[in-house]
Amino acid sequence: MTIREDFLTAGGIALDLLRHEQVAAHWDQPSALPEFGVSGLAGHLAYQALPLPGMISTPAGDEPVVSLMEHYERAKWTELDIDSEFHTRIRAGGEKLAADGADALADRFEQALGELGKSLPGLENRGVRMPHWGPWAVSLDEFLVSRLVEFVVHSDDLAVSVGVRTPEFPRHVNETAIDLLTRMALNKHSGVELVRALSRKERAPQDITAF
Repeated sequence: MTIREDFLTAGGIALDLLRHEQVAAHWDQPSALPEFGVSGLAGHLAYQALPLPGMISTPAGDEPVVSLMEHYERAKWTELDIDSEFHTRIRAGGEKLAADGADALADRFEQALGELGKSLPGLENRGVRMPHWGPWAVSLDEFLVSRLVEFVVHSDDLAVSVGVRTPEFPRHVNETAIDLLTRMALNKHSGVELVRALSRKERAPQDITAF
């Protein structure tokens, strides 16, 4: 399976969760994430695909293309407080996308995935960037890795928030997500801490989170 196929698979699983009746039933309630409502979290989940058709339909810019890990190092969002301007903007953006309700959001998400299913297979691995990034881009395939991780992580957040079982992603999707999360975790923790967490429960540290 390619990352493009895995991205679309993960997006389809996230879409099924968005359409779950319990998401609409809890729409106006707080989520499992601090300061995030269920509606805003759902909007943020859908946002992982919604801008992409527009991003790839415009010519690539002249920004330098950096690796995904260098992007995270430059962005430094993992170090920001929950009340920072960055995270406040993320929450506000999710709520804005969700303003028309659960069904409308799911419909827009499904439409975007449908467009991407047609356009992604034949697209060159060009540089892409989000509008709020600094003056750099990452390759399309590495960008899709980052969005796949968002699908996996936030699907769990949303499922827990509305009291339904977290959807199961295919093994190869989980492998991609866990690989990136592990590499990010090594930016915060020592190698031995991660090794112990994965191999020695009697010496495992309490926290090896990536962000």
